[in-house]
Amino acid sequence: MDSLSYKTVSANKATVTKQWVVVDAEGQILGRLASKVAKLLRGKHKPDFTPHVDCGDNVIVINAEKVELTGKKWTDRKHFRHSGYPGGQSFQTPEEMLKKYPERLIEKAVKGMLPKNRLGRELFRNLKVVVGPDHKYEAQKPEVIDLNNIK
Repeated sequence: MDSLSYKTVSANKATVTKQWVVVDAEGQILGRLASKVAKLLRGKHKPDFTPHVDCGDNVIVINAEKVELTGKKWTDRKHFRHSGYPGGQSFQTPEEMLKKYPERLIEKAVKGMLPKNRLGRELFRNLKVVVGPDHKYEAQKPEVIDLNNIK
């Protein structure tokens, strides 16, 4: 009996293989897109996933302005911000957010699906959201991924 086959292999910063991936948001529903991007960022699609290590990929989301929401969420949903000063609350609908900062809509959705700790903040830095089909990360040779094939 080989005792090595029963040992759990835990990934660490040295053994993790990180890739660059491009995801197209055109025609995608926001929540479903965000959950799949969060899974890619976290590394849950890899066989050597370790919960306490950043073993996910660097994800570039293109065409952020072409994301979709179902129902009346464009006008009925409210996103909350606070400046830190008394009376500094401000609310924005996704419709207003899309006009001014289309990338924030996806960033906010994905950030809510990541862990709320140091690791989650570190993983969020691996997300790049771009308005339009062109991005400045060609030097990393990103691989295009179809989200419909990810479960």
